Amino acid sequence: MKNFLVEFKEFIDRGNVMDLAVAVIIGGAFTAIVTALTDNIINPLISLITGGDGTISGLVVPGTQIDFGALISAIINFLLVAFVVFLLVKGINKVQSKSSVIVRRKKNGQGEVEISVTPPTCPFCLEEVKEGATRCPHCAASFDEPAAPTETIIDKA
Repeated sequence: MKNFLVEFKEFIDRGNVMDLAVAVIIGGAFTAIVTALTDNIINPLISLITGGDGTISGLVVPGTQIDFGALISAIINFLLVAFVVFLLVKGINKVQSKSSVIVRRKKNGQGEVEISVTPPTCPFCLEEVKEGATRCPHCAASFDEPAAPTETIIDKA
């Protein structure tokens, strides 16, 4: 059971759940645009062609159900939802990138210092690789020596 929970946490941390949530939200907002387009423009346009008056006043065609205002509001709704989801994903990505940096305390000749440990990355495609890897799983580049994390002393000044 413990292994299952660890795998589930890794699944969530990889971003698959976030990608799925973004797809569902954007899909729902886009569905509203398509529904507004068909219900308020295409279907009434067909009824207008088959026998209705074609005078346009404002955003609604009188005597029909053509409503350009509903389509415009659906597009604005989609753009607002997409923008909010974009900000959400951007924030989550920022948190995930900061969480990949580990801070450790290490003793040296002058006492104890804080060290930032960054996971190893491929020098060719800049993707994160596992420690000790000799080949990048993303671009298949071969490394001269096994991949090692980068340690940087944090200056507290």
